[in-house]
Amino acid sequence: MTRWLAALHVSLLFLTRLPLPRLAEGADSTLAPAMRAFALAGALIGLVEGLAFLVADLIGLSMILAALIAVGAGFLATGALHEDGLADMADGFGGGRGDRERILAIMRDSRIGSFGVAALVLAIGLRVGALSTLDSAHALAALVAAGAISRGLLPAMMRYGKPARTDGLAAGAGIPTVETAAWSFLLAALVAMLTLGGRGLAALLVATLAVWGVNAYARLRIGGYTGDVVGAGQQAAAILVLLMASLA
Repeated sequence: MTRWLAALHVSLLFLTRLPLPRLAEGADSTLAPAMRAFALAGALIGLVEGLAFLVADLIGLSMILAALIAVGAGFLATGALHEDGLADMADGFGGGRGDRERILAIMRDSRIGSFGVAALVLAIGLRVGALSTLDSAHALAALVAAGAISRGLLPAMMRYGKPARTDGLAAGAGIPTVETAAWSFLLAALVAMLTLGGRGLAALLVATLAVWGVNAYARLRIGGYTGDVVGAGQQAAAILVLLMASLA
């Protein structure tokens, strides 16, 4: 239990900007083994978003406004970590054409371009649109599931892909073991079943295919993943889970 709590602590410190205590001196801050708790950290992030949706609904706001507030709460909780990756990947792959080094250089540029803006608008629009079709209870469940699944798949994405470069956030995080990736995936599946029932497993399958597709495309274009590619994979998975939850 102590190991799991420590892993969750490290995961939340990396994935969020929540006001958590820093690690004790001498504590293991290595990210790769802590990734076993990514699904749990993602579920907590989804819970923050879901509670924001619930409060907005309780005070009488429309479903669209509640959905926007929920997405905004996620931005505050995470510092838009993965959205930044999505925008950078869109800019790099959209503007770099076939030049690997040019793509990587664009992705490292802190400025956002037209492809990045378009990707963010589309991503936010899809999430808000999906959430606005749900009542607060189902939106809460969907957000917890999306948070757990989309982040729970990332260790496998990194385990079975390869870093595109030897420096940067993704390379510095290390490669999770098969056991770590398996634990994260199984916890994501458990949360999916508890929140969305049978539809949760279907959402997990669709999200897994999306993450695999992002990873495969990045490997084809730049030889592997970067932190931005991982962020884009998370966004694709989260959007698809919400869309699956919104199906009548």
